[in-house]
Amino acid sequence: MHFFLCLSFLIIIPKTLYAQTLNSGDTAWMLVSTVLVLFMTLPGLALFYAGLVRRGNVLSVLMQCFTITCIASLVWIIYGYSIAFKGDGLFIGDLSAIFLRGVSRDTLFGTIPETVFIMFQMTFAVITPALVVGAFAERMKFGAMCIFSFLWLTFVYLPACHMVWGGGILAKMGVIDFAGGLVVHVTCGIGALVAAKILGPRRGFPETAMPPHNRTMVVIGASMLWVGWFGFNAGSALAANTDAGMAMLVTHISAALGALTWISIEWIKQGKPTVIGIATGMVAGLASITPAAGNVGPQGAIIIGILAGFICFYATQAIKGFFNIDDSLDVFPVHGVGGMLGLIMLCFVGTENNLLGSGAAGLSSIAEGSSMLQLVIQLKGILLIGIWTAIVSWTILKTIGLFTDLRVTEEEEYEGLDKSLHDETGYNF
Repeated sequence: MHFFLCLSFLIIIPKTLYAQTLNSGDTAWMLVSTVLVLFMTLPGLALFYAGLVRRGNVLSVLMQCFTITCIASLVWIIYGYSIAFKGDGLFIGDLSAIFLRGVSRDTLFGTIPETVFIMFQMTFAVITPALVVGAFAERMKFGAMCIFSFLWLTFVYLPACHMVWGGGILAKMGVIDFAGGLVVHVTCGIGALVAAKILGPRRGFPETAMPPHNRTMVVIGASMLWVGWFGFNAGSALAANTDAGMAMLVTHISAALGALTWISIEWIKQGKPTVIGIATGMVAGLASITPAAGNVGPQGAIIIGILAGFICFYATQAIKGFFNIDDSLDVFPVHGVGGMLGLIMLCFVGTENNLLGSGAAGLSSIAEGSSMLQLVIQLKGILLIGIWTAIVSWTILKTIGLFTDLRVTEEEEYEGLDKSLHDETGYNF
């Protein structure tokens, strides 16, 4: 009798214990994923954005991305991680882990050290406000940018992160956001749209052409984003397992299809495909698959990638052409619209036993026949995060504007932010 009791213990209990035991394979993968996501911002996003702006603003964009990385890291360590992932509030966490109190080399988050989880999530907090930079590139004062990024991270990103990933109201509702469709892309997209509207267009927009000054730099940065995104999505499995493998596969598929779709439209409409188009389409495909990477298979990724290239292309045309909003580097139509697309499409190509979603990671699979129910939940999540981001972003910018100018003078903008704000130039010719 005692033999069978001991045997039952060996068979059943270890599954519970394993969840709280360090796994060296999972830890190694998460260390790599953390590096990959930081690689997305520095140097990936920094070079991508720097190549897209005009020559006199290249250093200003690099400076903004670098500075935001430092600011976000400090915020995350002091109170950001605690507010995002501690406590059981519906909209925001608590300060029980302020200054990472209670975190040691031996504390675990599942099968990985909590220190690794903290660093991994910190990289998400870094890249999200850095993405917003693309909306006000070439015209926002550096000091105002620093204050805005600090406040935006605190009052937009941290609550959104807690609501979706920290056990808040959207997590309780059952919203599916595997790697940041809501937390990263919808927040940065809406925040960018508000910032672009409040700051107003660049001088000469839309009459004056403002082409990228260095397309080679754009492609280098975009390529780094593509590689780094594997840490972003596959790393969100928080383990070196089949979930991570599927997330990596569908991420690559969607990126490739988004890029091909974008340049196909350019080829048909304009007669020639462009390198800026293929890079932007790739980013649209990546942004769109991000929330769905945990519960779609390869077939679903193909559909999402094609839709991402098509819908984000025309969203970009509409924002600048029809609505006349100078979202300088297309943050909202690529990231905001792409993130919403993925959040919606996962309801239809991520269901169990669905030809287009079979082989799903299983972390957040949708039961067959419940697509419409999940769609309602997803739309509620988009609406809540969208309204929250818009109101708070508008309030932050208007408040900063009461104490300091948000944008540079006309003379400084004409001279270029590199020289006027930093007394440096990117090129000596």
